[in-house]
Amino acid sequence: MRWPDLPDEHPTPSLVIHRPTVRDNLQRMQTYCDSHALRLRPHTKTHKSLLMAQEQIAVGASGLTVAKAGEARVMSQASKDILVAYPAVGAKRLHDLVAVARDAEVTVGIDSLDAAQQLQSAAVQAGVTFGILIDMEVGFFRTGVQDVANAVALGQAIDSMSHLKFRGLMCFPGHLLPSSPPETWARYTESLQNIIEQFAASGIPVETVSGGSTPTAIASHQNPFLNEIRPGTYIYNDLNEVRLGVATLEQCAARIAATVVSVPSSRKFIIDAGSKTLSSDRNCVDDQSGFGMVIEYPTAKISRLSEEHGEVVLPENSVQSLPRVGDRVFVLPNHICVCVNLQNSFYLLDSDSLVEYPVDARGLLT
Repeated sequence: MRWPDLPDEHPTPSLVIHRPTVRDNLQRMQTYCDSHALRLRPHTKTHKSLLMAQEQIAVGASGLTVAKAGEARVMSQASKDILVAYPAVGAKRLHDLVAVARDAEVTVGIDSLDAAQQLQSAAVQAGVTFGILIDMEVGFFRTGVQDVANAVALGQAIDSMSHLKFRGLMCFPGHLLPSSPPETWARYTESLQNIIEQFAASGIPVETVSGGSTPTAIASHQNPFLNEIRPGTYIYNDLNEVRLGVATLEQCAARIAATVVSVPSSRKFIIDAGSKTLSSDRNCVDDQSGFGMVIEYPTAKISRLSEEHGEVVLPENSVQSLPRVGDRVFVLPNHICVCVNLQNSFYLLDSDSLVEYPVDARGLLT
């Protein structure tokens, strides 16, 4: 798929989003969820854009997921049903979440009694109620309660707190891919089944079982205990998703427009997109493959980044001619979520328009 040419005056480096591809990606995921009776609660950490959140809700998303309170404040303008899939710990974070909860339904994912007590105290003082999902460890070993008995005890404690409402469980199956062997998926399914059964035996019904990650999203039906998923990257996709085999190049809606600023040797050229634009994230499948892919030079390697320089090296056997100074190229980043957070704005490219929009939640890390 060839994107329309950008106007000569278009600034670089800049983030360009192809709206028709975004719409296709949103509809594809929503159709999948609808066909498998899954609620779609997309994670907005990828786009950090109020416009994109509104598009997700318009297509059929049941609510939105965020990581931080600042993001919740922005995204509550698009949906009054917000999940903070991150422990809300600390006075500033709690203060900001209370403000959101006065006008929206806010649910928080936690894995400790300390976090629950802090939320309860803040909610009591403000006269609001927080929903709670207990974060369960299912194989990725990041956050999450690792012992089922401890999780049930935490659920019972939450159930006794006046301003918290237990709403179910969440997990992040980041260790899984659609290509993972059946026994790995079986362990994931069995772990959730065991957790749900233990809660039921303790008299605590589990209303929501929320999973996450774009790589596992369209295989979520393999775990029948999930009733909600929280993919984020799917709206844009990136080179990680392409090399994981869960997206095609044609399904990648976000690119960095860059200008060739130097051609210092017979096999190398320099673009004006460095680590402050592309991030230093390496590809999750091949960490030696460079810092993204130049669309016009797919066999080249973005071999090294400085803050403002991207060094692109062509292979020795390349039949392509080097670009000229002033030529523009598109780069598909390895990890679009981090890349977006480095930009103040993005340019939305449609068939007949190119409009600049703010990255509304950019830098909101608390």
